[in-house]
Amino acid sequence: MQSERLPLLIIDAFTAEPFRGNPAAVCLLEHPASERWMQQVAAEMNLSETAFVIRSGSQWLIRWFTPSVETDLCGHATLASAHALWETGLLDRHEPAVFDTRRSGQLRCVLDDSWITMDFPSRPAVPAVAPEGLVRALGCEPVWVGRSAYDFLVHVANPGIVRALEPDHSVLAKLPVRGVIVTALAEGGGFDFVSRFFAPGAGVAEDPVTGSAHCTLAPYWQPITGKSEMRGWQASRRGGEVRVRLRGDRVDLVGQSVTVMTGTIPEEASSNVALR
Repeated sequence: MQSERLPLLIIDAFTAEPFRGNPAAVCLLEHPASERWMQQVAAEMNLSETAFVIRSGSQWLIRWFTPSVETDLCGHATLASAHALWETGLLDRHEPAVFDTRRSGQLRCVLDDSWITMDFPSRPAVPAVAPEGLVRALGCEPVWVGRSAYDFLVHVANPGIVRALEPDHSVLAKLPVRGVIVTALAEGGGFDFVSRFFAPGAGVAEDPVTGSAHCTLAPYWQPITGKSEMRGWQASRRGGEVRVRLRGDRVDLVGQSVTVMTGTIPEEASSNVALR
């Protein structure tokens, strides 16, 4: 019997322009899928993240996979998943998209005109000693180094340093974290700070725009700028804007998105592993 085919969308997140921002694949499941199959699909997509979404009552279960590993939190693929639900009509545009996750609690997304606001947990960094190899791998002297639940955060002197970075990914991949955020105060352009994100250990040399990194950037820059609402620019080759709003132990991540491709993928032949 021929297997069913599932909707699969590729969506550029944190941008309103195609081929900018951060592309994510979103697979809309009708039945639970095994981790092995989801990891295979993510490897086939070969994007920084592929999200798998399935209805659970009035909410949705979501999991995220890089081409190599499953991750506990992903901003741009969550933004893309909410966009996919509204665009395909699975969710009315006036309804919030509420996602349950395995380790990051509940994530709520709402649509206002073309902007999507996501309610995410704050992940502040605490001061840390730079591990052996980090400074050498980045090739720049940090102003401050910290560590969040997932990543190292490195503050450097100016945005020119951020943009010029050509890190040694082989060294960064050995660090005991998901990735490394490098950031500086912005100089004009209407932005408050700039950043880049490197995660070679998770199979992503450089992520174009990283929503979850802004869960660490927002609480870091708030006392320095004196603002609870800020605009961040991730200065990757593709580039993308993430607006942040700090609310205690939560961070609103605000961005736009655009669908660049729609298609289908054969459903897994059999699975007894739930998406939970």
